[in-house]
Amino acid sequence: MNAGGKRAGGPAPQPVAERPRTASDLRKEEKAEAAAARQARKDKLKGIARDKTPQKLKNPTDIQVRFRTGFIYITVSVLCILASEWTTLALLVATAGISAGEFYYMLRSDAKLPNEMLGIVAAMLYPVSVFFLGLDGALYVSLALLLALIVWYVFWMRARVPDVGVSFFGAAYTGLLLSGIVVVRGALPAPWGGVLVLGIFLSVWANDSFAYLIGRKFGKHKLAPRTSPKKSWEGFLAGLVASMLFWWGLTFIPGVAMSVPQALVFGLVCGLMGVLGDLAESRIKRNSGFKDSGTIMPGHGGLLDRCDSLFLVAVTSAILLVGGGCIPYVI
Repeated sequence: MNAGGKRAGGPAPQPVAERPRTASDLRKEEKAEAAAARQARKDKLKGIARDKTPQKLKNPTDIQVRFRTGFIYITVSVLCILASEWTTLALLVATAGISAGEFYYMLRSDAKLPNEMLGIVAAMLYPVSVFFLGLDGALYVSLALLLALIVWYVFWMRARVPDVGVSFFGAAYTGLLLSGIVVVRGALPAPWGGVLVLGIFLSVWANDSFAYLIGRKFGKHKLAPRTSPKKSWEGFLAGLVASMLFWWGLTFIPGVAMSVPQALVFGLVCGLMGVLGDLAESRIKRNSGFKDSGTIMPGHGGLLDRCDSLFLVAVTSAILLVGGGCIPYVI
């Protein structure tokens, strides 16, 4: 007996009646079973692929991952550039759109509120407008974007003037600058227009690759430690030499009226612009607190990480080649 005079034990609890299963419950169970079956099939296929993968490829190093991703990117780019002007345009439009999306994603973490939809659409329209309308097309897109952003700023109370500036800058940075490739591609008849563009791309890739490899092996003196700690003066100089050599090779393309000294100077200028573009994107990432602009390219980060040098080189090469009278193009 306890203090209240009641027995310690009481009547046994009655079992709770189970709720009858409804048709909705049955459908949920069927969906769960189907999802489990699909996952089991995926795991089985992954296991088969893993078992057939050579041991040396199962745990790739950073260099191996970087090389494989870069190989795929370069292969797709080369095929698009050489195939036709239309495939080159498609490559530029996709590059501009994806890079603009990554740019705005980073800037949102830096307390900015850009209009991503307008910015990405404008970035993709820049190469298209230059392709069909020439440099006038870029002016039309810029005016339309500016007008749309003003309307957005007036009627969306949360928007601030810096948000308008970031929205415009992102589209111009990833789309307008890249449109220089359209100018160069259409200046020469097939296949030499594509070969010239490919040579410019190769000069950018050589600049990046030689700077990375030489800097990794021999780099001791930091180029910009506060912006990009891994870059060195040794790699910087190696990249410039590689850029100049590839521009020297452009003098052999039929239809390009460029002397060797002129090519070397243009290669040096474009090499410097490539490094500046790389450092600018590194500064954006550092301010936003990002290590990479995205994850679409394992070993490289985002597409913006891979193309940051190309943007300034694209517009600079077009200005140098057209302004220097090296290619026949009427502005």
